[in-house]
Amino acid sequence: MLPKKPPMGFNTWNTFGPDISDAMIRETADAMVEKGLRDAGYTYLVIDDCWSKRQRDPVTDKIVADPEKFPQGMKAVSDYVHEKGLKFGMYSCAGVRTCANYPGSYDHEFLDAKTFAEYGADFLKYDYCYKPDYADGSLLYRRISMALQSSGRDILLSACNWGCDDVYSWIRSTGAGMYRSTGDITDSFGSFRDIFLSQLDNMKYNAPGCFNDMDMLTVGMRNRGNVAAKGCSDLEYRTEFALWCFFGVPLMLGCDVRSIDDTTLKLVTNPWLLRINQDAECRSAFIAHKDRDNLCNVYARLLSNNEIAIMFTNLSDHPHGEVWFPLDAIGIPPEAGKALQLTNCFTGEDAGTVKEYMLLPLEAHDCAVFIAKVVDA
Repeated sequence: MLPKKPPMGFNTWNTFGPDISDAMIRETADAMVEKGLRDAGYTYLVIDDCWSKRQRDPVTDKIVADPEKFPQGMKAVSDYVHEKGLKFGMYSCAGVRTCANYPGSYDHEFLDAKTFAEYGADFLKYDYCYKPDYADGSLLYRRISMALQSSGRDILLSACNWGCDDVYSWIRSTGAGMYRSTGDITDSFGSFRDIFLSQLDNMKYNAPGCFNDMDMLTVGMRNRGNVAAKGCSDLEYRTEFALWCFFGVPLMLGCDVRSIDDTTLKLVTNPWLLRINQDAECRSAFIAHKDRDNLCNVYARLLSNNEIAIMFTNLSDHPHGEVWFPLDAIGIPPEAGKALQLTNCFTGEDAGTVKEYMLLPLEAHDCAVFIAKVVDA
């Protein structure tokens, strides 16, 4: 399945790691519905690594769900997720073993794809650990893609090779709908900043059918869970979420949505930011005004309905009194007699009209996001 817009959902890894269970998945599905996440667009509920037994079934050679974690099997879990109006996601790996040392799908691609289809999977995250050195990565992703296509079920392939092997040049040809382009995220400002900056030159490859995946969001984790690090402030989480939205990458929540706090819930369901992320035209964002070290750039992105999104960033550790942006950088010279009518995406409020340039102070680690219309000056 080739997604027309960046996929949205929840993945178990960031918070739970190996501590997953039938009850936790069902409770998460309930929470995604009750808290309005499903209706906001978060439709995939994905189980990551550690869901299976350590070895394949000696008779059938199939990967088998851990009976202690999932006593009713994966089909029962999948059915419950589907009953909630959500889509069900599974995990495997292109290597002999998964990253947590469970059975991988190397040389078992068609059997495993059939198994996942029998479970009712709609999504497969496909990792890259324990891949034999002689095995070509692009061929392995083509293998699993062909296996999924022949499984009898429409399953979105989420390739996760961490940006290795010049993945940008070949991943779209494999049939993957999204692809992890970075190493693992941790719950800290430095982690998501470095991941974002590492992808600035690769966003041109982001387009309908195959989206650059900068990893699951840590928004709202508050230094709890499997990838806990320093944690982030609300301001920093706001910047993380805004960056992921603005650059049109998949939005996979990683916090425990069962106990998501009101501030985080309001942020991840912000209609203005989600509107940018899910814009029908899926155009790439670009640098409208470049700072010397990329920490205080201004970005722009053309949207449908003749709108344009503008994002001011201060990813440095110090306040910046004058983040500057000339409108000519997006094609509106001073002599054009045009201006921008702004809406503040964090508040939804009218932010006034600007012409010729914008000058904005920002605290350290902060950002500002606007949706604008070109109007007569």
